[in-house]
Amino acid sequence: MTTATLTRGAARTAPGYGFRSAAQMEWLKLRSVRSTGWTGAVFAAGLIGLSVLVMTHQHWAAMNAADRASFDPTNMSLAGLAIGQLAFGVLGALVITTEFSSGLIRATLAAVPSRPLLLAAKAAVTGAVTLVVGEVLAFGAFALGEAVLASPAPHATLGQPGVLRAVLMAGVYPALIALIALGLGAVIRHTAGAISAVVGILFVLPLILVPLGTSIQNSVGQYLPMIIAENSLTAVKPVAHSLAPGVGLAVLCGYAAVALALGGWALARRDA
Repeated sequence: MTTATLTRGAARTAPGYGFRSAAQMEWLKLRSVRSTGWTGAVFAAGLIGLSVLVMTHQHWAAMNAADRASFDPTNMSLAGLAIGQLAFGVLGALVITTEFSSGLIRATLAAVPSRPLLLAAKAAVTGAVTLVVGEVLAFGAFALGEAVLASPAPHATLGQPGVLRAVLMAGVYPALIALIALGLGAVIRHTAGAISAVVGILFVLPLILVPLGTSIQNSVGQYLPMIIAENSLTAVKPVAHSLAPGVGLAVLCGYAAVALALGGWALARRDA
């Protein structure tokens, strides 16, 4: 009788966790490690701190006519994304690379044998957390930036055309960077390597284009993640040689989908 009971129990548990259980497990791991809080704090400090620094150094009276015409207070108040994005990139990579470095991935895969489902659960939890935090802090950076902007410089309000869209997209952007980093982490499996790849994509690629000439910068640069964030997602006034906001968001979603697809393929094909 005992043997039969154990056999039936093993048969029931063999398939492992479903998506909901896997997501709950990933949420428990994400909120229980100190790196989550630290990266969130760095993201907040970078986003809001740089916003205040940039907005307090805008001197409307000293601007020429061209600078005044292109002045975009919404875009300027969200300048902190340039620094904050890296924090969520690091978080996305750590979500999976720390499991490989510590050996915890074996226990995780024992509970969730379906590797694509495991990566989907990690992506869902990571994306949801970074999206919520990103949106809250994007609105906070915008509000604080407009508050410290000295008159007579023009201020932006959420009711003006394009402003709400820009702030909302500013919150979406770091979540997409976290998902791209998660996919890269699943492929590379090493924390330092994955973070280096994220840094390369965000900061090094734009620098590589600089000596290649203006035409290359304009044609290729508009498809780079950080350029999309600066010139498309958070810009209210149109910027030359940049993608439309909707197109830029679609390109970033495509990058995240490709990175996660590659990560899922690597996770399924390679041993833990």
